[in-house]
Amino acid sequence: MLWTPQYPDNRPAALRRMPAQDHGIVLTYGSGPDQCDRYGARDPWVFKADGIYYLHYDGGGEKGWLCIHATSSDGIAWTNHGAVLQLGAADARDSRSASYGTTYYDGANWHMFYLGTPNTSPAPDRIPAFPYLTMKARGESAAGPWHKQYDVVPFRPKPGTYYADTASPGHIIRQGDQYLQFFSASMSEGNIIKRTLGIARTDDLQKTWTIDPEPIVSLDEQIENSSLYFEPESQLWFLFTNHVGIEAVQSEDSAEPIWVEYTDAVWVYWSRDLNRWNADDKAVVLDRNNCAWSPRIIGLPSVLKIGDRLALYYDGREDARVGNERRDVGYSWHMQRDIGLAWLDLPLTVETITEGRT
Repeated sequence: MLWTPQYPDNRPAALRRMPAQDHGIVLTYGSGPDQCDRYGARDPWVFKADGIYYLHYDGGGEKGWLCIHATSSDGIAWTNHGAVLQLGAADARDSRSASYGTTYYDGANWHMFYLGTPNTSPAPDRIPAFPYLTMKARGESAAGPWHKQYDVVPFRPKPGTYYADTASPGHIIRQGDQYLQFFSASMSEGNIIKRTLGIARTDDLQKTWTIDPEPIVSLDEQIENSSLYFEPESQLWFLFTNHVGIEAVQSEDSAEPIWVEYTDAVWVYWSRDLNRWNADDKAVVLDRNNCAWSPRIIGLPSVLKIGDRLALYYDGREDARVGNERRDVGYSWHMQRDIGLAWLDLPLTVETITEGRT
């Protein structure tokens, strides 16, 4: 019988499933040069250029979380090259983290939109904290080197909006003369964080973007991060994103359980129109039911066609704990993650999606 989440705050669950076959871990944390990822590897972004697969991921090192670069000839075996971004100066908006770098090649120039923040949790974890900001860099090639462009401000969180706390990078799609970026958005209601995706638009990647006044789906969906695939056969867009669940966890520090949020699944939404999405048109792609190695944590997805299949990269953690059951150093569920890979058969069709979760 499949595990079926029952969220105590009644946040929506995905009631259908899209079949995926898990391959397992393809990059283990702690394997990068100069201990660049000694505390964890998470948040992958995978792209291809000139026959080479490139992986950007967040590596937790002694200085904090930075964008790390690896390459592969087949998308499975990766050679790690270390950090492509460094922390900014003490007064910079990326002084504590310069991570999660999504890329776009416009035919002449390489662009990177990365996550910067001046706030993190204490050492050694140094987990990035709000606000999550979208910042810009340009690359001399797909492999870099990458040069920060502090004078370019793509967009920022705005008080009183659905992106009050988070306006962080996402997948970029060109539509006509316009670029659409499916960015991560969040805002707080008391002690509750609500998350969704929004669309930012521009006709010039070197200038400021305009954010749509409403997100693509409700904040109640509790999703973050985006990776899109267009299926020519069905003429459908498939948007992959990670879901954030919540559960009660017993703490050693208190007799009362604490509520813990963590990334528990990769979901997919589908639409014929990039500008219109229906929250009912979604399914689970990967969770503890079909992941072979990570018993609870299923993090940020990145999809890319490799051969005749769709590769789904994600992060996970072999440790099943997710809360503050212990206060040992480096315990947080954000830490000690690895990068995994799952496969989806092509073409993607809605007909392969199964009804129900049990």
